[in-house]
Amino acid sequence: MADEVVWIVVAGALLVGELLTLDLVLVMFALAALVGAGLAVLGADLIVQLVGFAVAAAGLTFGLRPVARRHLTSGPVLRTGTDALVGVPAVVLERVDGSTGRVRLAGEVWSARSYPATDEFEVGATVRVLRVDGAHVIVHADAVRRELD
Repeated sequence: MADEVVWIVVAGALLVGELLTLDLVLVMFALAALVGAGLAVLGADLIVQLVGFAVAAAGLTFGLRPVARRHLTSGPVLRTGTDALVGVPAVVLERVDGSTGRVRLAGEVWSARSYPATDEFEVGATVRVLRVDGAHVIVHADAVRRELD
């Protein structure tokens, strides 16, 4: 079998492996295998093909891969579920202290506790969700006060 065919088969196998791992390492080796195939088409000896493959693999892995990863993973983090409630303002419906209370948050009524537990918020006060603890939201007023100042 001709060298270029072997290189193309190797590149194809590496691409299949990349589809399974999605780590952008094997695709760099697949591209380097195509460089080896190109050298084989040009009539280069096997040693030259292997050196070309090694140089291309190293260059692509350490040069192109970090740039590609940065561009493919640079989107904003999408918070879902209860994580999306952290930092959202809420309105106190029933007095909130360290153990009880209710707030309206994103159109829903939630049981709430204050943080620190010594803080108390009266009906109508605006608070901010610090975290979700089971069926309760832990609220505080520090961030809201800073925004209003």
